[in-house]
Amino acid sequence: MLLQISPSLRHVTVLPGKGLKEFIKVKVASRRLSYRMLFYSLLFFTFLLRFVFVLTAVDSIDGENKCSSIGCLGRKLRPKILGRSPESNVPEVMYGILDQPLSKDEIKGRTDIPQTIGEFMTQMKEGGYDAKTFAIKLREMITFLEQRTREAKVQEYLYRHVASSSIPKQLHCLALRLANEHTNNAAARLQLPSAELVPALVDNNFFHFVLASDNVLAASVVAKSLVRNSLHPRKVVLHIITDRKTFYPMQSWFSLHSLSPAIIEVKALHHFDWFTKGKVPVLEAMEKDQKVRSQFRGGSSAIVSNTTEKPKVIAAKLQALSPKYNSVMNHIRIHLPELFSSLDKVVFLDDDIVVQTDLSPLWDIDMNGKVNGAVETCSGGDKFVMSKRLKNYLNFSHPLISQNFDPNECAWAYGMNIFDLDAWRKTNISFTYHYWVEQNIKSDLSLWQLGTLPPGLIAFHGHVHTIDPFWHMLGLGYQENTSFEDAQSAGVIHFNGRAKPWLDIAFPHLRKLWTKYVNFSDYFIKSCHIRAL
Repeated sequence: MLLQISPSLRHVTVLPGKGLKEFIKVKVASRRLSYRMLFYSLLFFTFLLRFVFVLTAVDSIDGENKCSSIGCLGRKLRPKILGRSPESNVPEVMYGILDQPLSKDEIKGRTDIPQTIGEFMTQMKEGGYDAKTFAIKLREMITFLEQRTREAKVQEYLYRHVASSSIPKQLHCLALRLANEHTNNAAARLQLPSAELVPALVDNNFFHFVLASDNVLAASVVAKSLVRNSLHPRKVVLHIITDRKTFYPMQSWFSLHSLSPAIIEVKALHHFDWFTKGKVPVLEAMEKDQKVRSQFRGGSSAIVSNTTEKPKVIAAKLQALSPKYNSVMNHIRIHLPELFSSLDKVVFLDDDIVVQTDLSPLWDIDMNGKVNGAVETCSGGDKFVMSKRLKNYLNFSHPLISQNFDPNECAWAYGMNIFDLDAWRKTNISFTYHYWVEQNIKSDLSLWQLGTLPPGLIAFHGHVHTIDPFWHMLGLGYQENTSFEDAQSAGVIHFNGRAKPWLDIAFPHLRKLWTKYVNFSDYFIKSCHIRAL
């Protein structure tokens, strides 16, 4: 292929049949007309076009830079960027055109815009375009591809939102079958724990773990992995908190699937005396929060139809609509001192974790008077996961946040936390939590958009003791960069993110670390067609 350039620098023609070496040997005598400079510029446009889109449009689409892909391309290709002086002879008209982004309406319905590299090269060969038309065609094609990629990204985020927010029919089936078993089988209605083991529930000589979940299968994996990997299973007490609708299925499962000699307690929130007395701040906040979220940004259809925001921003807004962020199971941890008034220390576990080692050494950690033992998330080998600071969770453009917190302060993670309940009871952490949740609701979710971690970061501010990252590996539910070997070597792995291990969208190579604790030959598992995939 040969690029033929007219002496006036106004026409560019692609000629077949001549080699690149032959063209390069051509001597250009005129100092004013730098053919070689123009040749390399156009060669850049032509042969590197396959990843120009990757370097510019995709970066822009994912929110990595603040200019449009066409604008970025124009600016990136200016002479000063390529190391040339302002007197470069590459036609300035090309940069000017690339600096002018096209709107969606300008290319809507157009059928003459090339959609592939092959079509673009064919038009170049047949059209005999001048430099200006060359740049216009290039701009149109990249803008078209950028818009198509953006639409695909938004659709991907929408589908992931739907998939992660819905209850798989297999899990719904499991809950129904277990509830039916609870009704018809006395063995599924056992007191948990048995009467002789009840004193252990308030004995601080045991290792007390707390799990709040309305997902029976997820809770079973946490419990099984905890007990199987414990060196002292007789001293393990697991307190499972669930809601009213899940209590019977949960009790049925753990009645029929003993983890002896560990002690398992299954309790619904309405069974706690404290929870039934008077007003519970977390429930009041959730009721108000639910009303706000139901109208948040006009719902998912309005969020997706926004054509000006970056797909990552749209993804964050969709995530804010997820039912789990208004689940009492997420918020209840802030009331642990009241729920377990006789206990001095507990380890709180999320239901999307897997325990891979003995956790009894956590009781030997000196918390230095702090309340919350947690893994920090601003340093570590995995820069994608371990790079989170307060600015990643809180809106520092809001004066309430910017006036009270440092955006560069390191964040920490929920999922596997040591809570010193004695130290907690001497603080106003729970009050602070509810105060800020209330402020966020009043501000139409403008302090933060989603989750219980942001108010937790605020409430536990100054009360966190950093523990070794070995005890809590994060990110297995929103990125697949973590290798199986690295995940296998962690003490606790956390599938935080949309790709939960019980969903079809889970990452296959990491899901195996979760499914190893599911007995797929179990009657209830098989009858609900829950498979390893």
